[in-house]
Amino acid sequence: MSHADGPLAERLLPTERALTVLHVSLHHPAQDPDIFANVPARWQHDTSPLLVGRSLDAHLRLQLPCLSRRHLSLEPYREKGSALLTFCLKALSRKGCVWVNGLTLRFLEQVPLSMVNRVAFSGIQMVIRIEGGTSLEAFVCCFHLSSSPLIHRPQAEETDEWESTSQEQPPPSSGHWAPGHLGLLHGPSLPSPGGGAETQL
Repeated sequence: MSHADGPLAERLLPTERALTVLHVSLHHPAQDPDIFANVPARWQHDTSPLLVGRSLDAHLRLQLPCLSRRHLSLEPYREKGSALLTFCLKALSRKGCVWVNGLTLRFLEQVPLSMVNRVAFSGIQMVIRIEGGTSLEAFVCCFHLSSSPLIHRPQAEETDEWESTSQEQPPPSSGHWAPGHLGLLHGPSLPSPGGGAETQL
């Protein structure tokens, strides 16, 4: 057993193995690579909130005019009795809402995240898949761009975010999608929805 495990274990540093990893897939229907031009392939972050928006101090900076400077945050925390990091998503925008796993969040509302999460805001579709780790001091985000939609249209009662942003989407600049430095996904198959069930603490 140790023979087979040896080479694989040597590829990962102990600290790397212990970090929680968030696999974040991103899509915008305009297919404009400039929107994600400042998104790194990988980002290691401490346990302070990770800010998403168009501000220069946002950790995940997206070039979209209708986006707030600080639109939302991913906030790590440890639940009582757990040795793993847990995350919640908080809406920070006063002018738009954020759709998370079937729930619509408005300014300063937040919801705990499950292992697979569907998020939509300002026309951007985001899927966050969490791989738990033992480190309580930092976590890693791995970002991927998708050329295909990641989320099917929400239920009718949850469409105000989608309807308000459909009119704000800028026209595609060239009509062509440049792969960029992050590579492309081809519409990952997602498990059936269930994240909304974990919104109660």
